[in-house]
Amino acid sequence: MGWCCLFLLFCFTWCFFVLGTYPLQSSQTQVLQQLRKHLEYPKQLEIWNNRGIDFCYLSSFPQVNITCQDNFVTELRIVGDKTAKVSDFHGFAIPKQTLSENFSLDSFVATLARLTNLRVLSLVSLGIWGPLPDKIHRLSSLEYLDLSSNFLFGSVPPKISTMVKLQTLKLEDNFFNDTVPNWFDSLSNLTILSLRNNQLKGQFPSSILSITTLTDLIMSSNGMSGKLPHLSSLTSLHVLDLSANKLDSVLPKMPKGVVMVILSNNSFFGEIPQQYSQLSQLQHLDLSFNVLRGKPPSTVFSLPNISFLNIASNMMSGSLPDHLSCGSKLEFIDISNNKLMGGLPSCFNTNSDKRIVKVDGNCLSFNTRHQHVESYCMEVYMKKQSKRKNAGILVGLIIGVFILMMLLAYGFLILWRIYCPRGISEQHLLHKTVQDSSAAGFSSELLASARFVSEAAKFGTSSLPVCRSYTFEELKEATNNFDNSAFMGEGSYGKLYKGRLENGALVAIRCMPLSKKYSIRNLKLRLDLLAKLRHPHLVCLLGHCVDVGGRDDFSTNKIFLISEYLPSGSFCTHLAENSYGKVFNWSERLAILISIAKAVHFLHTGIIPGFFHNRLKTNNILLNEQGMAKLSDYGLSIISEETDKCGAKVEGYKSWQMKNLEDDVCSFGFILLEALVGPSVCARRDALLLNEIASINSLDGQKRIIDPIVQATCSQESLSIVLSIMSKCISLESCSRPSIEDVLWNLQYAAQIQGTVSGDQRFAAASPQ
Repeated sequence: MGWCCLFLLFCFTWCFFVLGTYPLQSSQTQVLQQLRKHLEYPKQLEIWNNRGIDFCYLSSFPQVNITCQDNFVTELRIVGDKTAKVSDFHGFAIPKQTLSENFSLDSFVATLARLTNLRVLSLVSLGIWGPLPDKIHRLSSLEYLDLSSNFLFGSVPPKISTMVKLQTLKLEDNFFNDTVPNWFDSLSNLTILSLRNNQLKGQFPSSILSITTLTDLIMSSNGMSGKLPHLSSLTSLHVLDLSANKLDSVLPKMPKGVVMVILSNNSFFGEIPQQYSQLSQLQHLDLSFNVLRGKPPSTVFSLPNISFLNIASNMMSGSLPDHLSCGSKLEFIDISNNKLMGGLPSCFNTNSDKRIVKVDGNCLSFNTRHQHVESYCMEVYMKKQSKRKNAGILVGLIIGVFILMMLLAYGFLILWRIYCPRGISEQHLLHKTVQDSSAAGFSSELLASARFVSEAAKFGTSSLPVCRSYTFEELKEATNNFDNSAFMGEGSYGKLYKGRLENGALVAIRCMPLSKKYSIRNLKLRLDLLAKLRHPHLVCLLGHCVDVGGRDDFSTNKIFLISEYLPSGSFCTHLAENSYGKVFNWSERLAILISIAKAVHFLHTGIIPGFFHNRLKTNNILLNEQGMAKLSDYGLSIISEETDKCGAKVEGYKSWQMKNLEDDVCSFGFILLEALVGPSVCARRDALLLNEIASINSLDGQKRIIDPIVQATCSQESLSIVLSIMSKCISLESCSRPSIEDVLWNLQYAAQIQGTVSGDQRFAAASPQ
């Protein structure tokens, strides 16, 4: 009978654990394998090589933990071995410490976002580097996020504030170097916040004071400065660590339930508040290396739970009472390197091994060999008294000197305005034609200042040559006096020539006609602004030449722009079936579209305000020898007249396209359309094409209009993603069009899907039958 019961129990257990489990969805498995590829196949994930592995049963591995629920991944923890071993990080890959320079954090986060049920994410010491993108907020179900000990820099993404389910946020031991965020009040469920050991600066964020659920606040080893507000509103706070910052204020009030307070290595001044004597739960208090004064409250030593008390290296003075009592749990006391006088309290003289007491560097009568001499202490006391007497005189002297300097500066300014009127006219340089400035979308102040160019432009473009001025004689020599053999064509922005500079470099030289309303100085300010637009996928502007036509006034009639020459033709020539070069397949077209989307995204965000009128078309997408795509003719609207007028009387499809000619997203949508259907079909402007576009989402419509090369080399899922975003881009209503960032994300997602399908096909082809 007993054996029968044991057998039935075994069967029941087997059914519960085996039949009750669900296999992980194939899409989830693909995402995990793609993440492993992004992380460049770390040794911690070698177990994933087994194609038959069940990812949901890897919890026994200490460095990798995956938890599943209803065949979805809900928890992913990976601990690598690439800890940050450098004191400073400049935003570039470091061999053997970070992932390689090919790593894209943007694509990595986009792949992570496909784990839609993820609640716990911990990626520690994996060498992940780059600015953390805003799209991390797409992991909207996250409750625990830990990206510690990596090489993340820049700002903490503001979109994290929308992750309202987040309870733990750990970004410690990275290189975030922007100001401390001030949107934490949106995370109403947050309990643990750790930003330790970064390079964050600015004031303590007041939004933290609204998070009543916060238990651990760790922001040590940063560059925060200014006043630390009262923290008594954080009623759930147990651990506070703000050490090694630059905070300079009086010590704030603390919540009554706080257990650990570490405020060392700052510039706190004033006295220790009496309120600290009421913190009955306090166990650890470290206020060392500040400029605290006065006498420490005797009741702090007798708190019922205090075990660690460090107030060393301050400027505390006075004497401690002989009858001072110490708490029964107090094991460590450090009052060294202050200016305390008198005898040592009896509870400090204990010979018990359970209590460590450090008192050196004071003026105590105890153990005088390690104390300051009495004459020093008296001298310090007398100096303190004299400083108080002379404080008023010193303040008055400082105020007097300040007023005198202000008067001298004001007088110098008046003289400068009288004798140097050019300084004033320079401020109004760009106000000559208000219409031309507003039409281009730039204020005079922005055109006159280069500091508005984003720091993001500096990454990956340091090897590009500096833009300089050329003489007209240099250009004549480069083009053989603008011979017909150097002529390459003519477009809406003037004639284009091919030339060879004196150093042998091939260049493209564009000759543009300009309006007389631009002065030479005004024009050069605009050219300087264009010259600062540097990006790996923008054709590099090498220089310019202003031809004044032999006149001595401020007007000019020609401007020559010298840019790098790209010999592999335009994107358009590689889409046509009768092309002389290679016709691109779907993966190659996607790669080029992604590159140009990155360039447009930079033009929209790399300067404030952005360049939004860039006349995007496939003929302006050029290819270099390695096949890298670069956008040309960008931003030229600020130095040219608007020659295209919207034809209000023209009806139908052509009128729709012309009215939206200046909308970059809409223009990019037509580039997507041309990449899908080919240039010959896209060139049609009839109602039939409109009907075909409307039916392009059906399989029959796709077979009828999509380029056969695209149909033969694409996956249906990848094609559907691009069709969807293309339809939104060319929408009649501009408010329904997506941002260029959304377009870029969808294209990258489509490329990942296509890459997965292509990889599976190659694996199947290589596998034995």
